[in-house]
Amino acid sequence: MASERKYHVEQDLKNTVRLRDLVAALPPYTKEFFRGIEPHTSSRTRIAYAYDLRVFFQFLHETNPALKNKDVREITLRELEQLRPADIEEYLDYVKVYVGNDLEIHSNQLQAIKRKLASLRSFYKYFYMRERITYNPVELVAMPKLHEKNIVRLDADEVAELLDHVEAGSGLTKKQQAFHEKSKIRDMAMMSLFLGTGIRVSECVGLNLSDVDFKNSGISIHRKGGKEVTVYFGEEVEEALGAYLEERRQMTPCEGHEEALFLSSQMKRMSVRTVENMVKKYTQTVTTSKNITPHKLRSTYGTALYQETGDIYLVADVLGHSDVNTTRKHYAALEDEQRRRARNAVHLRKD
Repeated sequence: MASERKYHVEQDLKNTVRLRDLVAALPPYTKEFFRGIEPHTSSRTRIAYAYDLRVFFQFLHETNPALKNKDVREITLRELEQLRPADIEEYLDYVKVYVGNDLEIHSNQLQAIKRKLASLRSFYKYFYMRERITYNPVELVAMPKLHEKNIVRLDADEVAELLDHVEAGSGLTKKQQAFHEKSKIRDMAMMSLFLGTGIRVSECVGLNLSDVDFKNSGISIHRKGGKEVTVYFGEEVEEALGAYLEERRQMTPCEGHEEALFLSSQMKRMSVRTVENMVKKYTQTVTTSKNITPHKLRSTYGTALYQETGDIYLVADVLGHSDVNTTRKHYAALEDEQRRRARNAVHLRKD
């Protein structure tokens, strides 16, 4: 039954159905591509690829003279093979601003453009490696260079102030304060989890009651790709979670949401969007100059952990990064700060 499925399984099923709808509007060989990458990608990644490919084929249909009179589904691999790097560069320029199938104007910044090129690279590489095409124009197009951005995070004083606001409701509007009385214990548990474990928002909303283990001070979560791991929490998180679970036991969830740990005011599993709005509501009472999201709370935790331990491999493992270089890229500035501190750590002559 659907009510017995774990959150991540339910999301995968929904994504699978959505992917089928998207692929149905693309050339038949795209089905082979998505079957081929399924073992090593998440359903969310495949959905993102499908959206990107839909835009690419729309671009070809609209702008390529040889393909204008063809239905998108009739564009062949042979025709894709005949494209040149200049065509791919023109596509990257196209996605900066274009009108989608929904007749809405869409725009993309450099990060999104880079992702669209990465999707296209995976697509072409798949058929090139299987010798379905002999020329890969995408490989000859340089990946856009992004400027390194500073990590947006809360400092220690802001974290303490934020938790005070969550607990007391200070800084909120009168309307928000009225709702705060009903949700403050739940909100405190969620904010403590974000700041004390660094879990992703999707991992948080996917938690079930059975995923909390107070005996070992851990929660069982599903990482990207479906891997199940245990993330451990400290005393402050344990206290906030314990208080919420006492309240949670008195609630009567809607059918199909009985196992969900965090419930909305409608007694249903909370959505990612609802949690994002909750985080925004509280963090704006602390700072308006920083756009703090659940992911920025994750960065706040990662920064604090790295400053305390100096162990980039531990931070990568706890945050669930498959490649430590991903972690190092985010915390390079902190590493440089530690190296500067080290310059006086070793004394060449005794005083």
